[in-house]
Amino acid sequence: MAAYDEKFSDEEKGEDDMKVPIDEPSSVPEFDEDAMVEAAIRAGEQAAEEELAAQAEADFDKVKGERDELYERLEEATGQVDAAKKEAQDAVDRLARLQADWENFRRRTAQEREVERERAAEKLVMGLLPVLDDMERAANHARQTGGENEQLIQFVDGVTQIHDKMVGVLAKDGVEVIDPAGEPFEPLSHQAVGREENAEAYDETVAKVYQRGYRMGGKVIRPAMVTVTYGGPKRPTEAADEDSAQDA
Repeated sequence: MAAYDEKFSDEEKGEDDMKVPIDEPSSVPEFDEDAMVEAAIRAGEQAAEEELAAQAEADFDKVKGERDELYERLEEATGQVDAAKKEAQDAVDRLARLQADWENFRRRTAQEREVERERAAEKLVMGLLPVLDDMERAANHARQTGGENEQLIQFVDGVTQIHDKMVGVLAKDGVEVIDPAGEPFEPLSHQAVGREENAEAYDETVAKVYQRGYRMGGKVIRPAMVTVTYGGPKRPTEAADEDSAQDA
């Protein structure tokens, strides 16, 4: 640029050279305040809407997560409740079975004890029966051979009273005497040891009792030893039924 200026000196330029005018801005654009305010408002509203949308989306995601967590807790709690109900029902069932087993055990034990008690009582009674038989035989023999001996008669009466007291004590425990003289022969409670011909008595009637029998609790613990008639008329059915009813 300096060389250019030196080449073309001031003399060569001339005084009449025209100067090029510099264009100046013709005018400065005016700002519209209302438009700027409206644009700012629109920008603010858009920013607010975007912020609200972002906040709403975040809140939705948060609520959805809380909902899913609550659903999981609810499912877990429901499972625990179902498990607790099942355990409770199992406990109730076990308790019912235990109660049933206990009732069965108690009933079975009571039955066994009752059976043992009956067996023990039956064993005791069976041990006393020969004593009663001896008393009966001794009293019968004394009556037949004693005659008018007053002391012997008093002794027999005393033995008979003791015998009757023993029978009464046994009766309180359900012991019954089987003394079927004159009754129809019953194979279940009588034991025939002989037969006697008697045309005047019904056939198969007990003629004599050699040894009395005993029942205990409805069970024959010793049958009566008897003799049975034969040769007489058959017992009528009605009479036989009445005799059976009386025995019952």
